Amino acid sequence: MEKVVVGLSGGVDSSVCLYLLQQAGYQVEGLFMRNWDSQLNNDILGNKEINSPICPQEADYNDALKVSTTLNVPLHRIDFIKEYWEYVFKYFISEYQKGRTPNPDILCNKYIKFDYFLKYAINNYQADFIAMGHYARVQFDQESKEYQLLRGIDRDKDQTYFLSQLNQQQLAKTIFPLGNLTKTEVRAIAKAQNLPTANKKDSTGICFIGERDFKSFLQNYIPNQNGELVDIETNQVVGTHNGIMYYTIGQRRGLNLGGMKEPYFVAGKNVEKNILYVAKSSEEKWLYSTSCLVTDVNWINTFKDNEFNCTAKFRYRQKDILVKVTICGDNKCLVYFDTKVKAITPGQVAVFYNGDVCLGGGIIDEVYLDNQKLSYL
Repeated sequence: MEKVVVGLSGGVDSSVCLYLLQQAGYQVEGLFMRNWDSQLNNDILGNKEINSPICPQEADYNDALKVSTTLNVPLHRIDFIKEYWEYVFKYFISEYQKGRTPNPDILCNKYIKFDYFLKYAINNYQADFIAMGHYARVQFDQESKEYQLLRGIDRDKDQTYFLSQLNQQQLAKTIFPLGNLTKTEVRAIAKAQNLPTANKKDSTGICFIGERDFKSFLQNYIPNQNGELVDIETNQVVGTHNGIMYYTIGQRRGLNLGGMKEPYFVAGKNVEKNILYVAKSSEEKWLYSTSCLVTDVNWINTFKDNEFNCTAKFRYRQKDILVKVTICGDNKCLVYFDTKVKAITPGQVAVFYNGDVCLGGGIIDEVYLDNQKLSYL
């Protein structure tokens, strides 16, 4: 009997994942990860749970324990606090210091769930596979002899965007039991089996940290630095900001520019001069670009050609955009958009698709309009 260690988070998705694998005849065990310690990591400002008698992670562990007891499955726990800080959080903070907008969920999957967790499950519990409650699918393609990462059939919940840094070795050892289910079906299974997490709300916020007042949270690690708000059209100072890292490209709220003839949005940043560029709502041209350079690209599958057409997402909830990709070597590629695209932002992640197959992804490094680099981004 093959053994599967399930990442049991205390949520409904991983609970149903555990149940489905048990019903499929696998030998199943749960493993709960603790990756953040608020006291140790100085997570004070913006943390409304800091003085709670039981921290959210312990509450999640208790829920995971209830589920494992209900299903009569062993539950283990492991701390990856040091690893999370080293491989996820330090990068997260360094990117914000550069004025960029990182995605910690992708790094969390790459380094914690599908690296340290996977190795720990194999080495300590002799797991044949690990399983997670992601809405995604894995299949082995007989023609290419490679594993493929496929979107989950519930397009509203599909999580391949966050899994785009996985490799062949990781996919070969991973099962996603929820990939062929909708969220509604998962909830229904949990209720039918009387799982303790059936009605539990989905977790939100920063991966493994949770919900925070984000502006206050960042102040724990990056000091405020006031600067000027500059109209990108006129180069006139129109206001002040209290930290470039708090703003994202295209953001319209929180600029404190009342009394203007029309609203403004964030159009760009100059980190060295600590300038936040803004533009009037009628000047949306500042948000559009025609291509970008993507670095640190992870290709899940191999390609015959260095140029190909596919689709891409530059944000999780974004609709697929037709693009042409030119692989440049050194894990880089140039991406040309079929039409002008709005708010492509350095530091965010570009993920590529061929139909349902996720091809991989990387970090948006530079953005261009008609082959001219947009230096204000």
